[in-house]
This record gives sequence, C-alpha cells and structure tokens, in this order.
Amino acid sequence: MSAPEIKVSIDKLAKQFKTRRGTVTAVEEVSLQVREGEFLVIVGPSGCGKTTLIRVLAGLEQASSGKMDLAHRDPKRPLNSMIFQEQSIFPWMTVRQNIGYGLRMRRVEPAVRDEVVERHMRMVGLTKFADAFPHQLSGGMKQRVSIARAFANDPEILFMDEPFAALDEQNKILLQQELLKIWEGSNKTVVYITHSIDEALNLGDRVMVMTAHPGRVKSVIDIDLPRPRSITDVRGNPRFMELFQQIWGHLREEVLRAKQEEGLVLDGTG
Repeated sequence: MSAPEIKVSIDKLAKQFKTRRGTVTAVEEVSLQVREGEFLVIVGPSGCGKTTLIRVLAGLEQASSGKMDLAHRDPKRPLNSMIFQEQSIFPWMTVRQNIGYGLRMRRVEPAVRDEVVERHMRMVGLTKFADAFPHQLSGGMKQRVSIARAFANDPEILFMDEPFAALDEQNKILLQQELLKIWEGSNKTVVYITHSIDEALNLGDRVMVMTAHPGRVKSVIDIDLPRPRSITDVRGNPRFMELFQQIWGHLREEVLRAKQEEGLVLDGTG
C-alpha cells in the first residue's frame, strides 16, 4: 500500500505582528507536513501561537515568511473550512439553514443540498431541531451545528480551534465521539487545536507539541492507539497513559518556561 500523499506542507513558517511596543513574533520557523486523511492535533502552552498558526493555514492571516502549500485535489470542493472555539453559527438562521449555508453559497442544487443537510443533521442528532434557531439550542447543540455545517460543505481540510473548550465534560465526550464517527467515515484531513492532552489522545493520529512563545515545533508524537476508537475504551488502554506521560513531559517544560517568562514563581513540582 502506497503512503498517503502530503496534504499540508509548511516550511520555516513565521508570523509577526506589529504593535506599539514593536514587532512581536507569534510563531517562528515552523516546519511540518500533514498527510492526506490524517488527524493532527496541536498542543502547547497558552500564548504559544497555536491559533495564529491555524489561522495562517486557513488563510485568515498571512504568513510573514516561510513557505506553505495546501494541496487542492478537487476544484469542485472547497479547500478548507474552519470551526472556532466561540459560537459561529448565524443567529437568524435555523439549524437546517445554518448547516446548508456553505452549500447554498456554492450554488449546489436544492435537491442535493437538502439531502446532504438531512444526512448531516441525522449524523449529529439534530433532526428534531431542524427548524430551531440558535437561541433555542444548548452550547453543545450549537457546536454540533458548526461541525455538521463544516462537514456538509465537504472541504478537503478541516481546521478546528478548540471547538469543545467551553463545553462541560459530558458534552465534550459525546461530541468527541461524534466527531470521530463522522471523521472516520469521511477520510478528511483535520488539524485540531486543544489544551487537553486527553482530547489529543482521544482524537489524534499525531500530536505536535509547540514551545512557549514564540511558537516552534518542540516534538511530534505518533499516537499508536487502535482505530476505530471509543472514547471510553481508549482511556483504559495502558498505552494511553504512556503516551499521556510522554506528551506531558514535553509540554510541562514549555508551560513552566512560559510561566517563568510571565514573572510567576513556580516550585516546579506540579
């Protein structure tokens, strides 16, 4: 079997911002390749530039230097979609209208659009709420709409910036499992940001650990947990804790360094 093709390739990517105090480097010399159909998770201390990096990849920010290539295989499909941490669905649209928005913008014929929207509403368990507006939904349901909208639009790459961070633990687990189920049936390339090592292990094929500011690649770790994954079962796998300790070992150094640079005193034993 041939190796998957490279979907995202970045080489010595950097992003700088000009402020009143001078130029601030958010990410620096980041080089990485993401394979077609891979689920890559990015973790790092707060303020390390994770969100800046994913925004550059998604085309929402422009890199200051370096090279970036996102392979667009099918011009009939959008190259990428982005799911944000904060609620990003349209408050004046129903669930059905929100999920179908990208398809409507692409002028997909109504019969096809309706079929795709219905299928994705079923996938995320929102059929009964098809005509509800966002103010009638819980936070978890709103994020399900965001996920369904992104997958319904069928992008080749999906960027996700801490989409479940604001949810309670129960809803987070349910949506992680829902995301895995949809992703496993789509073969979509995903780049996902989280602060949670548990979440990274639940979802990812590989985990990239970033350094404290400015963000660089500290390590990239293969997650050799079996697929398909059950969120509850995978946590009972002894390998889960081995990988957790490995990632935390890399991440802890950077979290401590970030705190020290902020001028906080830590005893280093936590």
